[in-house]
Amino acid sequence: MTYCLGITLREGLVLASDSRSNAGYDQVNLCRKMHIFEQPGERVFVILTSGSLSLSQSVLTLLRSEWEQGEGLAKAASMYEAARILGNQIRRVSDLDRSAMERDDFRFNTHLILGGQIAGQRHDLYLIYPQGNPLCAAEDTPYLQIGETKYGRPILDRGVHYEYTTLEQAAKYALISIDSTIRSNLTVGPPIDLLVYHADSLRITHHRRFSSRDPDLLGIHTQWEQALRRAVLELPAIHFEAEPHS
Repeated sequence: MTYCLGITLREGLVLASDSRSNAGYDQVNLCRKMHIFEQPGERVFVILTSGSLSLSQSVLTLLRSEWEQGEGLAKAASMYEAARILGNQIRRVSDLDRSAMERDDFRFNTHLILGGQIAGQRHDLYLIYPQGNPLCAAEDTPYLQIGETKYGRPILDRGVHYEYTTLEQAAKYALISIDSTIRSNLTVGPPIDLLVYHADSLRITHHRRFSSRDPDLLGIHTQWEQALRRAVLELPAIHFEAEPHS
């Protein structure tokens, strides 16, 4: 299991991912799920992956091969076209592997989040489904999630606003969202990759990996739990109507 999310704001993008690909009592595997394609000053793409690790690796290998040849994402004319390029590569891998997987009762499952910007255009955020079709984030719901999404969604629904949330605030919401998921699900875990992209910068300057013992991550975890407990203590008392005695 995994958990990745992207947030789009007027100021730019925030993307975050965990690194756990398999978890159980006896085995934990770690794998980076954030992948960067960058031509400074020209175009920046960040891809987050969930689902079958072998499938996402195949898709990324094909994308990287095209990129190095100046094709694919290197020539995409828009973020929508870039999302379609990812979808086409998912379909290509599906043609190669789906029938063999399903014959042995394995589901073809890979989801991608694409965030980025091409010079002269606005930044954007897309979710690409296993069928290859893309979904664009909207201002009314300015975030996308893949993987184990339910535990980390409430804080995003309550706190993130396209117009008013700053990149710094969104980065904190992203970390809290992932921390909440880790707290409730063993199959999601650190290290956590966090990337903040400033609109129109067309380069990656703010990217950090948090280990499980990172003091900043531990500080956010501790202060958030303490703040929640204080907030509950400060809520108005709950009053119950007295029931008549028989």
